[in-house]
Parts: sequence; structure tokens; C-alpha cells
Amino acid sequence: MGSHRNGFKKESYILSVDVGTTSIRCHVYDKEAKIRGSCSTKVVLLYPEVGHVEMDPDDLWKGFISVVKGAVQDAGIQMHQVEALGISTQRGTFTTWDRRTGVPFHNFISWQDQRAADLVKSWNRSCTMKAIHGAMKVLYFVTRQKRLLAASLVVFSTQHVTFRLVWVLTHYTQVHEAIDEGNCCFGTIDSWLLFKLTKGHLHATDYSNASSTGIFDSYQMCWSGFLSSLVSLPLSIFPKSLILINMITFMADQQAAMFGECCFDVGDVKITMGTGTFMDINTGSKPHTSVAGLYPLVGWKIGSEVVYLAEGNAADTGTAIKWAQKLELFSDVRETSAMAYSVSDSDGVCFVPSFSGLQAPLNDPKACASLMGLKPSTTKSHLVRAILESVAFRNKQLYETMLRETRIPITKIRVDGGVSSNDFVMQLTSDLFGKKISRPQHHEMSCLGAAFVAGLEVGFWRTREELKKLQSADDEFSPQCADKECTGSPNGEYVPILQSWERALRRSMNWYNKP
Repeated sequence: MGSHRNGFKKESYILSVDVGTTSIRCHVYDKEAKIRGSCSTKVVLLYPEVGHVEMDPDDLWKGFISVVKGAVQDAGIQMHQVEALGISTQRGTFTTWDRRTGVPFHNFISWQDQRAADLVKSWNRSCTMKAIHGAMKVLYFVTRQKRLLAASLVVFSTQHVTFRLVWVLTHYTQVHEAIDEGNCCFGTIDSWLLFKLTKGHLHATDYSNASSTGIFDSYQMCWSGFLSSLVSLPLSIFPKSLILINMITFMADQQAAMFGECCFDVGDVKITMGTGTFMDINTGSKPHTSVAGLYPLVGWKIGSEVVYLAEGNAADTGTAIKWAQKLELFSDVRETSAMAYSVSDSDGVCFVPSFSGLQAPLNDPKACASLMGLKPSTTKSHLVRAILESVAFRNKQLYETMLRETRIPITKIRVDGGVSSNDFVMQLTSDLFGKKISRPQHHEMSCLGAAFVAGLEVGFWRTREELKKLQSADDEFSPQCADKECTGSPNGEYVPILQSWERALRRSMNWYNKP
């Protein structure tokens, strides 16, 4: 790397930043998509009340600037050698700010935040929603327009921005006053960074981030007037949609990871296991209409081409493993795979990873995390195995939902994210799917995907086929089935374990309901 670490070389590079839930990372990529310099910093999460998860906008901005400077310095290059900047951001985390001064009215409210859970539940059960569902079903029967079918099935979630933003409008009078004065900007992290980068001149977002808010109509490719009016959100506060601004591209993190994995074809599946698990399937040029909680997203819009994804997620994958580490079940996360393999089973222990409720296909924000089946014989290794098994079991739930709903033949499955480095989770996931899964050597796919999109836009890379050739060699996990053919059903030893876990899952549901 030494020959590249000086300011006199004339090579050009792509800079890419990933603003995640727990860290901000920046990498400098060369033509071969090799990392030439890096820098990272932690994101400080704030918990002002039970269920509230926030971030300081100014701290996030300072962290962004520091990692960009640090990565460029680490690469030993000059800023004029950077051809483009790609930025991937966590989705559904938002703030509102004063259009004139740029001062935020409140902290970022994280996608993990549960403050609107009661509001979400009451709306989903309301007569208004029942009437809307009924009316849309009738209209769909008459017109056969899939977007009307989607409207007849819409269910609000705390992970979508919608009701957290309603909560903000209800609780912060200064936001209401700014809206009345036409002086309020709403934005997810990408919008906030763009506003800061352009010194307040641009209030915009990209399609992938917009489609992840729950307020965007992926069929019409615009903010949903229907949903906004339904919950009294003024359209004037929303940013316009862009993708390339002065050699800067923005992309939502999971869509960026999908692009980084080169999942360009219909039926390609990407699973990112980080703080949460996000499972995405490429559905091509049409958004998918779901009945079980899969969400239709804009994957990317490049030129006139729009690619859609269907996504299911589990919110607490990495969270559960970090929690176990805080309890000192292990000191180094790299020990966990060996610990799980050191025992033949979990000794009947079941773990339900639902610190933030349960997502698709169960969709219960009031579910609790739980450990069941503890015995005097239970050891740390049994507990660790139960936790890792729960990650694979949730993967299986999401995968089966995706197969059942989309009916799209799966062409390939690629897995990334920090938790994917755990061989036990990877092998068990392959066994439960009955499918080969691939893990790239480079795990930070959101950063790479944002770099790929930025590089394509400015001609740093020419084609997607060129990007596929840049992929590093993979680790592959094939199902180890008791019989000769793997059909996607678990081998015999895991049938009773899965049944016990599903029973624990049901007992954890609806736990936080008020009596």
C-alpha cells in the first residue's frame, strides 16, 4: 500500500461513507474496489426515556466530517484525487429543523425508537383503517391495480417514520409553529447531511431513503398525498427526490448493501446481519405487494431504470449478541461460534430476540425479549448457542415468508454484516434454508454499494459486469442435511428445537400490552 500513500500519485479514487446505527465508517476505494484508507467513529445513542432512542444531529455531522478527513489522510491522498463521494445511511431515522437557520428542533429519532408504538397499534385497529382497507379492496376488485391492493393491506409500523413524525408534531410546539410559517424541514439522515454539505441550499433526499419512510408511494414514485393527509402530515415539509448532487450520491444502507453484493437480477437475495437482520429480494421493475409485512422498496434509480426490492427484517440481531457480551457470557464475539459448537444443543434453552418487538411475519411491537427453559445444568455455552440459534431461526421465518409471498425463484443468496462472520449462524442458516449461501470476504457492503453507485455515475466504473468482476472470493456454506436432498425443511434434529422456539416466541408476544 506504500506506493499509494503519497500525495504525488495521480490515481483517482472514490470516497464512501456509511452512517450506521452504531458507527460511521469511511473508506477510500481504488479502481479494483480495494480499500486504500479508512476511518471510523462511534455513534452515541441516547435513551432519554424507556423506548426512546435518539442521536444528536450536530454530533453526527461532526462524526461524518471527521471520518472523511481521517480516511483521506489514512490513504495518503489529496481531496482533488477523489472523483465522487458515495454516502449510505441508516433508514427511518429523522429530525426536523429550521429552514432558515438550519438548527434542529430535536434530536434524530432512531428507527429503533418505540415511542409511537401505542399510536401505531391504535391506528392499525381503528375503524378508519378498517374502512380504508374495505374501500381499497373494492377498488382493487374493480380496477385490479396492485397499488390499490397494497393500500388495502397497509399496516403501520414503528420502524416507519409515519407515526414517530406524528408524535413529533403532537409534542413539539416549535415544529408546529415552523410548519405554519413555512419554515420547517423534515429529513432522514441523508437529507440532513445534504443540507449541511450544501450550506442549506438543498433540501432533498434519494428514492431509496424516501421509499423506506412509510410515507412514500413506490408505485407513483412520489410522497403519498393519501397517507400524508390520512395522518395529517403536511407535504410542504418533505424533501424533493434526487440521486446525484455535484458528484455526491446518497443511498439507503440496505439498498446500498444489495448493490454492493451485485444483486442486480430478479431473484437475487441479500441478507445483512448487523444491528438488525435485513433480508431483501430483487423483484425487478415492479414493487411487491405484501400481506405479511414484507415492504416494497425502491432499490435504486439509475437514469430511467428503477429496481424494486421486497424486504423483511428482524430488529435485534447484533443487539442480542452485544447484550450477551455485556452480561459477560463471552469476552470476544469471535469466541461465540466455537462456544456454540462446544455443546451438542442448547440444553432446551430458547431465546427470543425481540428487544424492539417482532417484525415480519409476526409484526408485534409489544413482544418482549426472553430466555426460556433455563435449568441448573445450563452453561454459558448453552446460552450463547440459544442466542445464535435464534438469529438463524428468525432468518428462516423471513426466508419462508419471502418465498411464500413473492413466488420468485431464488437465484443466489449473499450474506454480509458483522454477524455474518459467525460460522455457526451461517451454517445453521444454510441448513434451515436448504440452500447454499455465500459470504464475501469484505463485510461492509453498504459502503461498497454506495461507492459503486457513485463510481458508475461519474464513469469511474463503466458497467455492472465490471463491478461483478471486482467481487472478492467468497466463503460458501452448503446445507449439511441428514438425507441426500435438502428441501428447505430443517433436518430432523432441529424440528423439535424449532417447535420449542416457536412456542417461546408465542409466549413473548403481546407482553407489553397495558392491562
